[in-house]
Order: sequence, then structure tokens, then C-alpha cells
Amino acid sequence: MESNVLLVRAERAPLAGVADPGPHQIYRNPTVTVETRELGALHPDEMRVAMIYAGVCGTDTHVVQTNPATGYIRCSAPLRIPPGGRVIGHEGVGRVLATGTHVRHVKPGACVTFESIIVCHYCDACRRGCFNQCRRARLLGLEKDGLFGTVVDVPSLLSHDVTALAGSEAGLRAAACLEPAGVAYVACQNTRVSGGDRVVIFGAGPIGLFAAMLCKLVFGAAEVHVVEPVPLRRELARRWSDRTYAVEEFFAEPVRAIDVVLEAAGEMSNVSRVFRRLNANGRVALLGRSGAALSLDAVDHMITNQILLVGSRGHLGGAFANILSLYGKGRFPLDAVVTGTVVGLEGLRDVLRAPEQLAREQCKLLVRMPGTAAAKTRRARPAR
Repeated sequence: MESNVLLVRAERAPLAGVADPGPHQIYRNPTVTVETRELGALHPDEMRVAMIYAGVCGTDTHVVQTNPATGYIRCSAPLRIPPGGRVIGHEGVGRVLATGTHVRHVKPGACVTFESIIVCHYCDACRRGCFNQCRRARLLGLEKDGLFGTVVDVPSLLSHDVTALAGSEAGLRAAACLEPAGVAYVACQNTRVSGGDRVVIFGAGPIGLFAAMLCKLVFGAAEVHVVEPVPLRRELARRWSDRTYAVEEFFAEPVRAIDVVLEAAGEMSNVSRVFRRLNANGRVALLGRSGAALSLDAVDHMITNQILLVGSRGHLGGAFANILSLYGKGRFPLDAVVTGTVVGLEGLRDVLRAPEQLAREQCKLLVRMPGTAAAKTRRARPAR
């Protein structure tokens, strides 16, 4: 069976003198193409899925966005681009065409969405139930081929049956947004957002916007302030925040006694600049990745006020189920972050060739794959 896929290739050129380089110090001069691949026999633990919608994440844009001076990519998340290229994309919803012989929980014809962290279940972190910190985790679309394809093979353990949402376009769009919403949900849990809290969120991309929604609608924060440089995203955030700010506007304002900071922009200077405004027992979560260093000169303030600084990764541990329940009860408008749709992988390719423009003009962009409704379903042969 053939599938059209969006592939990223890049030159592998690790920076000299860097002991443990990240992807942003290894890969440069990326290219984006749409190509046809032949799908082999389906692995017994995987499912073959005709994609309906795929979501474009900031991490996807960072894989193809480069430092103009060096050509190195911006992505610092775990990433491996093999010589044949990487199929990126880790958010989306599709219809199951076939299942491997070990798959029992989902049948062909079901609509599914996906987690994006493939865990081992055997390491010490997994044994303690800390699946987001699995020692052997692989990331879909970064370390394993992902969802930017017309038909994709995905580990079945990542799937969630969302057939109940497939009766409407709004439901399908909501399902495609579940993964970033899960990341925001876990960040709110990690910072123990609760009633009475004054929350500041840096970055109103999808994760930051979902965090604002959750703080207001679910976790009961008293105040939510959103800091975002892009006017379109600031305007979106107004609905779920008490006030929105451009970056320098916020730092000129006397907003103090902040209980929670969620840094979803990847700008570490935001944390150092806001740190002295944190209240006693304040909590800070770092979500956005940039590879930049974090520098704090307010350590005494941190000690005296028992401030918690935590990295927050992932969406595992029940976030998907909770969000689906909230959406089903009308309490969490998952598809409200969607600002645009492109049709097909060629449309996506063209958008990714101008990633800076994408960040200025969209919040959550979805790719609508054509021709999925006519796909036939069958049970696949196992791999040999």
C-alpha cells in the first residue's frame, strides 16, 4: 500500500567542541518534500490509519526553522533525522484501516487520536508511573515517523478511540487538538493551579492558550494574565484571561504576588525577569523548548519564599481521558484554538517553507487530508 508523506531531511553536522549536542547543534539546512512511500507489512502491535486531520505544532516548525547565521535548526527537543528523512507530525485524528494481530482494543473503522510519547513500561520511571519521564521514551514524529502522511502506521498503545466525536467537523478538529491540550493539563497539575491563584502565562500558542482555558474553566484560578508578542494570539487569549500584554508592556506593569508562572514561549529570560514578582510558595513550570540557558539571580528570593521551579513535559497519566470528559460535558472548547486549515500535504509543505509567517498568522493550523472517507478497512497481515 502506498502513502504520501511529508519528509524533512537535514545535513548532519554536529558542532565541534559541544560535548552533548542537542538537535539544534546537530542538524542544519533542512529541506521539506512530499514523497510517496510503500508501506510494508503491519507490525502486530501497530495500526494503519488514514489521517483525517493533522495538527501543526511549534516543534514541527522548529524542525524546519533555522538560525539565519548558521543554518542550524531551532528544535532542541529529542530528534533523529535519518538519511532517508523523517516524517514529522505528532498531533491528529484518523480512521483505522487495519490493525495488527496483537491489537484488540480498537477495530478497523474506528476514529482515533494519539499520544505522542512511546514509553517502554520497564524502566524505573515507568515502574513508578512517571511515564512522561520514561528513560527510553521515543517521540512520535521526531524519533519515530509521525502523522504527516495520508496513511500512517502508529503503535496501537498510543491510540484513543474518539469515534464518538467523528460525527462532526468540530468534533474531529477537537480530537486533533487533544495532544497539546494534554500538555497544558499536565502543566497545570504540576504547578497545582487552584482557586485564588494569580497565574501568568508566557506564550499564547496552542499550549499556552489551552493552559489559560484550563486555569479559568477547570482549575479555578482567580486571575489569568497572558503575555504574547503576536497580536492575533493575544486577541484569542482575551476570552480566557483577565488581561493580555505584549512582552515589554507586561514587564512595565506592577503585576506582583504571582502564584503560578507557565513559560510556554521558550524564552528563558521571561523567567528570570518575572522571578522576583513571585509570591510565597510560587510555582514555575517550563514548557517551551529553545535550547537557551536559564539564568537566575534571585536565589535568595527562591529560598526564602519556597518557590518551586519545575520542568513539565508530556501528557500521559490520564490527561487525555480527563480532557475528553470535559469536552463531552461542554466545559472545555478544544477546537477554539484552531485558526486555519490547509488541504493536503502540498499545502502543508508550502506553509512550512515560511515558518516565521505561520507563527505570526496562526495559532493552531490543521491539515485536512483529502480522500480519507473512501478508504476501505481490513485486518492486516502481521510482519514476518
